Amino acid sequence: MTHHVDPDFLALPLNAVSDAAIQTGLSLGASHVDIRVERVRTGVLQLRDTTPETQTDESVTGIGVRVIVNGAWGFASSPEISADKARELAKVAVAMAITSGPLSTEEIALAPEPIYANKTWVSEYEIDPFDVSGAEKVARLSELNASLLKSDSVNFASAFTMFVKEQKHYADSYGTSTTQQRVRMQTAIEAVNVGENGFESMRTLAQPAGYGWEWMGNSVWDWDAEIAELPTLLAEKVAAPSVEAGRYDLLIHPSNLWLTIHESIGHATELDRALGYEANYAGTSFATIDNLNKLQYGSNLMNITGDRVTPHGLSTVGYDDEGVEAQRWDIIKDGLLVGYQLDRRIAARAGRDRSNGCAFADSPSHVPIQRMPNVSLQPNPNGPDMAGLIAGIEDGILIKGDNSWSIDMQRYNFQFTGQQFHRIKNGEIVGQVKDVAYQATTTDFWRSMKAVGGPSTYVLGGAFNCGKAQPGQVAAVSHGCPAAVFDKVNVLNTVAEAGK
Repeated sequence: MTHHVDPDFLALPLNAVSDAAIQTGLSLGASHVDIRVERVRTGVLQLRDTTPETQTDESVTGIGVRVIVNGAWGFASSPEISADKARELAKVAVAMAITSGPLSTEEIALAPEPIYANKTWVSEYEIDPFDVSGAEKVARLSELNASLLKSDSVNFASAFTMFVKEQKHYADSYGTSTTQQRVRMQTAIEAVNVGENGFESMRTLAQPAGYGWEWMGNSVWDWDAEIAELPTLLAEKVAAPSVEAGRYDLLIHPSNLWLTIHESIGHATELDRALGYEANYAGTSFATIDNLNKLQYGSNLMNITGDRVTPHGLSTVGYDDEGVEAQRWDIIKDGLLVGYQLDRRIAARAGRDRSNGCAFADSPSHVPIQRMPNVSLQPNPNGPDMAGLIAGIEDGILIKGDNSWSIDMQRYNFQFTGQQFHRIKNGEIVGQVKDVAYQATTTDFWRSMKAVGGPSTYVLGGAFNCGKAQPGQVAAVSHGCPAAVFDKVNVLNTVAEAGK
C-alpha cells in the first residue's frame, strides 16, 4: 500500500512558516537559515499478563529555526506553528548567534549539497498503527501473553509495544524544501519463570523496524510461532547448567550481534565523537581520523556499510535534517576502516566534499546533530545458512537475543550478554547453558570473525532509544547483519563474576 503524508499535516502553513523564518533570518544578516516544522506522535501499550497497565498517545509539535551568523550557530524553537512565530524565532536565533559568536571556538561552515525543491518522501508501511483501535491492539498482545501463560513454565508474562509516526517539513535558505513521514514499530514480549532458586526470564527476538501494525501479524515476523516455542526454551534455560568460563567459538545470531555492531562500530565511527565533540558526555572513539584507511578493524570478511536508504530501516529517510539526500557508503571494507558518519558541519570540518546525510533532531525543540545511520554488517553472498554455521563448530555457544552490555568511553573494551545460549559440540546443539557474557576489545573481537553467514541468516535489528548529546536526544537506528562465527572469544560466568 502506498501512503501519503497525512492531509492534516500538509494543511499546516508549512511554506508560509518556512518563508517567514528564512526571509527574516537573511534580512538580519544570517548566511544560513533552516527551519523544521515537526509533529512526532508516539503511542505506547503495556500489558502484565493479559491486563493493560499503560496506554498512552502523545504528540509533540512545533518549529525549530537554526541560523549561522558570522560563523556562529543560533537556534530557537516553539510549539506554536505560525508565520509570526517563525519570524520571532528567527530574530531570537540571530541574536543568539551574535551573542555566542565571540565565545565560539570554531567558525561554522557547512559542506555543500544540491538543492531539492518541493520533495516528498514516505516510508514503507502497510497499516498506520494509529488507525488501529486500542481494543484491537490490546486484544493482539493479550492473545500472545495468554498463549504463554498456558504453559506450566511461565508464571508471568509482559508485553510492550511502541509505535511512532514522525512528520517533518524542512526548508533552508538555499532553496531546499522537503516533507517526510515515517512510521516505526517496536514490540517485546517476555515470559518469566519463578522457582525455588529465584526466577529466569526470556524475551522474544523480534526486532523493531520501520513497519506499521502489519508488524504484529505473522506476515513479517511469525509471532505465533515464536510465542509457541518460548515456554519450552524458557524451561530449558531454567534447568540449564551455568556456563564454565573459558574461550569458546561463538556463533552470534543477528538478534544479539546488532547491539555489538551498534556499540563497537556504530558509535565508534561517528566522526564528531572521533574528533572529540562528545568527550565530556558520551565519550570519544579509539577509531580516530588518523586511522582512516590504516586501521585493520576486523577480519577481511568484515564489510560494514552506513546507509539511510534500507527498506524498513529505523534510520531510513529521504532527506536528513540538513536537507541532504539519503545515501549508502562503506565504513569498513574487507576489515579496513574506510569511512565515517558525517553531517554537513563535520563534513566541512574534516575537509569532505559532502555530508553523507547523518543529521537528525528528535524533536522541534532540539538542534540537528550528527546521528547514526543504519550501520550494517553485510552477509557473505555465498555464505552458509544457520545449519551450516553450526555444523562447522566443534566447541562453541550459539547466542541469541540482546540483554545487558557494557563498553568503555572509547568504544574499545566491552562485555555483552544475551537471552539464549545454546551449547554446540561437534557441529550439533546439545542443550542450553546460562549466565553467559562475552568480553573482548573491539579490534580483537572483529578480527576473530572467521565465518559470515549467507543472506538467509540476515536480519535487520535495532533500537528506538540510542542516546547522545546535551541536552539529550534519542534516535531510532537499525543494524542489519547475518549470523557470524568468532574464534575463541573469552566467555565469563556472570554469577561467578558478580560474586568476586
